Amino acid sequence: MSNERNEWDEPAGGERMAKTQAASDASGAAAVSEAQARATLIRLAEEMLVERRRSRRWRLFFRLVKLVIWLVIFAGIIWAVMRYDGDAGVVGPHVGVVEIDGVISDDSEASAERIIEGLDAAWTSSAQAVVLHINSPGGTPVQAQRIYAEVMRLRDAGDKPIYAVIEDLGASGAYYVASAAERIYASPSSLVGSIGVIHAGFGLEGAIDKLGIERRVFTAGENKDLLDPFRPVTPRQQAFWQQVLDTTHRQFVDAVKAGRGDRLADDPELFSGLVWSGEQAMSLGLVDELQSFDQVIRAQVGDATAYVDYTPKVDPLERVAQRLGVVAASFLGLELETSRSPLRYQLR
Repeated sequence: MSNERNEWDEPAGGERMAKTQAASDASGAAAVSEAQARATLIRLAEEMLVERRRSRRWRLFFRLVKLVIWLVIFAGIIWAVMRYDGDAGVVGPHVGVVEIDGVISDDSEASAERIIEGLDAAWTSSAQAVVLHINSPGGTPVQAQRIYAEVMRLRDAGDKPIYAVIEDLGASGAYYVASAAERIYASPSSLVGSIGVIHAGFGLEGAIDKLGIERRVFTAGENKDLLDPFRPVTPRQQAFWQQVLDTTHRQFVDAVKAGRGDRLADDPELFSGLVWSGEQAMSLGLVDELQSFDQVIRAQVGDATAYVDYTPKVDPLERVAQRLGVVAASFLGLELETSRSPLRYQLR
């Protein structure tokens, strides 16, 4: 009887073990499934959070774009109103003034384009005379030549007098422009002259040799790398470049002689590049009279405040963009390429 019980008990025990194992497996599978579901939910939540952040960033971006657009429109309206007021509101005689302040170059406030626009506006206005109010060390030859040619054209038209008044500085390219006026005025201590041409640079070929740096430049044309600071200048190249300087200087001298005529003194130092005080310049024929800006205006219309500035205003957006460009280039360690001439009618 004992043996019979054992035979029946063994299958029953195995069945219980199988059920226990099945239950354990089912419990494990449920735990895995629950973990997978939890991981899926967490991933979905993270994706939703990322998408929400991305959507928020885009909303902020489009709001910023809208704000910038409105600011651009507003600034454009303000600039259009301020750019040129003409002689609206001016009662009685007045003098039209055009400011030449700072370096004369195509990317400055004293560019030929802006100065010529102001000259033409002043010339066609009801102003009794036009005054170039100059405070500049000069600039590039082409920009100075463009302004000079326009002043000479207006001067030859003869509708009204056109004068130049030099403040602190009227040197090199700035004097080039002034010489086209019918008369030039300056203060006794103004700096006037510097009739010359300059090109300055550095020779760095020895520096890169000491640093062990190899410069790789490929050219077509044996003189294409002329003025490269990392290559020595040959005597032939130096002689050629001196011819360029001499030719540009001759153009400067011819222009001053055409503008000033026989008022110029016969002095060998006149075109040597020297700069003189206003008092000295008058004795050399570079200046006609020693008068200040206020005195010139008062002599024309009887009131030193009776003048209108016809110089076009600078676009504020353009100025901001230029400054941002310079800052960005500086931050990135880049040098902005410009179209400036290597030659300068400019006091150094």
